[in-house]
Amino acid sequence: MTTQPASSYTAENIQVLEGLEAVRRRPGMYIGTTDKSGLHHLIKELVDNAVDEAMAGFCDRVEVIIRADGWVTVSDNGRGIPVDIQRQTGRTAVETVMTVLHAGGKFGGGGYKVSGGLHGVGASVVNALSSELWVEVVPDPDAQGPTHAGKVYRQEYRKGIPQTDLVPSKLPGPRRHGTTVGFLPDDSIFESIDFDFRVEADRLRQYAYLTKGVWFHLFDERDGRETNYYFEGGIKSFVRHLNVGREPLNPDPIYVEREIEGNQIECAIQYNDGFNESVFTFANSINTIDGGSHLTGFRTALTRVLNDYARKAKILKDNDPNLTGEDVREGLVAVISVKLPEPQFEGQTKTRLGNMEVAGQVQSALSDALTQHLEENPSDGRRIIDKCLMASRAREAARKARDLVHRKSALESGSLPGKLADCSSRDPSESEIFIVEGDSAGGSAKQGRDRKFQAILPLFGKILNVEKARPDKMLSHEAIRLVISALGTGIRETFDVTKLRYHKVVIMTDADVDGAHIRTLLLTFFFRNMPTLIEGGYLYIAQPPLYRAQSGKSINYFYSDTELDAFTKGKKNINVQRFKGLGEMNAEQLWDTTMHPANRMLLQVGVEDAATADVTFFELMGDDVAPRRRFIQAHATQVKNLDT
Repeated sequence: MTTQPASSYTAENIQVLEGLEAVRRRPGMYIGTTDKSGLHHLIKELVDNAVDEAMAGFCDRVEVIIRADGWVTVSDNGRGIPVDIQRQTGRTAVETVMTVLHAGGKFGGGGYKVSGGLHGVGASVVNALSSELWVEVVPDPDAQGPTHAGKVYRQEYRKGIPQTDLVPSKLPGPRRHGTTVGFLPDDSIFESIDFDFRVEADRLRQYAYLTKGVWFHLFDERDGRETNYYFEGGIKSFVRHLNVGREPLNPDPIYVEREIEGNQIECAIQYNDGFNESVFTFANSINTIDGGSHLTGFRTALTRVLNDYARKAKILKDNDPNLTGEDVREGLVAVISVKLPEPQFEGQTKTRLGNMEVAGQVQSALSDALTQHLEENPSDGRRIIDKCLMASRAREAARKARDLVHRKSALESGSLPGKLADCSSRDPSESEIFIVEGDSAGGSAKQGRDRKFQAILPLFGKILNVEKARPDKMLSHEAIRLVISALGTGIRETFDVTKLRYHKVVIMTDADVDGAHIRTLLLTFFFRNMPTLIEGGYLYIAQPPLYRAQSGKSINYFYSDTELDAFTKGKKNINVQRFKGLGEMNAEQLWDTTMHPANRMLLQVGVEDAATADVTFFELMGDDVAPRRRFIQAHATQVKNLDT
């Protein structure tokens, strides 16, 4: 055995990153990504701090302004960050909060009873990832003492480093106490510093629902757009919003608010005549997309109370089986919000609540409120139970259809579903499947693919719109059965991501109106029946080119009219071909432009706001025409290319 000479490895190789340098070197550890999501996370961190003040009862107004010069300011009318000296650091509390990780009033020091910002890294991370930042504090004399009355304190930073001391000056005019932070994101860190008004508006609306009685204002100086949110009804208003356009079975949402052992429990429930479940859970205003103990308690209470009521009302007979959890959640829209002094989240992203005592508390609170509502409103109870019974019958039919799908699945029987051309690899991490529109496109894709890791599943015609169909009807649709069989995961409650046969599921349709419709139908199916596929980052959309331009021996492909126009300006003797569909490309062209990993562009499908996505899918794909018309009217001006 030969020994390689060891390279020098001493204490000199150990690097200590001082202050906020660690954040600048590894921003993904603190904000997830440096794309649009990470950019907006900067605003979220500051708004979280303002919401903490609101939940503590010291703030009733939060304002976000996107400036024309790229700056963003976030203001609240809370107590103001303390301006006196922090004993451990020897610096002002303002500078400590803005420059020291894990510094804040949320670690049991009495600053906050309930908080969403748990790690104390929010403001300092924003500071670290901004090329410039300033903070202004107008202290509340009642909270910080009379010596600060009538003063405004300001400090400026550059890339997290203080440029000035915290300097007090006299207030120039009437101004309420609170904190304002202005920051300019560092364009050397972020892919883009162009904020999306719609993303921020959706987030602030959600905050307004979860912190009732607080006014949220958003203004965009770039184009003058403005929006305000204020909801006295809190999560009851949230549920009504989620149900807009749907036919409710209980006209007024069932609501409970209770404090148990220091934990605040809120639930709002309303059923509709649809087939999907829309339940959203929050802990300290954080969207716990993976659920947790509060969701467990909610589901247990819902199933138990509805079964007890159905038997007491003689709707379920002695020999009838109980309604299952799946039965009682069809057509359910609900929001569960808990606020805890000591929340325990599972995972760094805070997506699942782990406090086990909360399950029993939510179960107790909801059981009492739901039982009382059903007894006092028997007509609501009858409509809800009838809905559950219909769901039960449909579930049995769906089970039979699902069993048929499983029997025919590629995993269990060894046969390939439909016209699936599978790949030779059996390693899901390197395998990908293209769901392709049409036979001709499927033929080109099969010929052009790399057979080792690329599978092709052609679909024919438009698939079923699952937004309008019960599960049993959906599972009897041939194209949907083929997709389920090919992926191997099952759907809804039976979904198991460990059985996913391909870690890239790529929707590849024509770049025209019909192709967009088929893509939307497939996205609806995945969002409603395989949401974990999207949350796990496994779903993609292929981007085939619109044009092929040849000048002499030079061949170029373009994905928009703008790209093509920029290329052809001033050039002569250019042959331009417009691809009206994937089938017009030969196998080599399709491989080079759309399937070759080194050349292709894939859009990864994600969900920034599940509640907003839920409403959007209903608006676009539901039975009611009016919401769809409103959506088209609101977004018509954003359409750049429309085939005629």
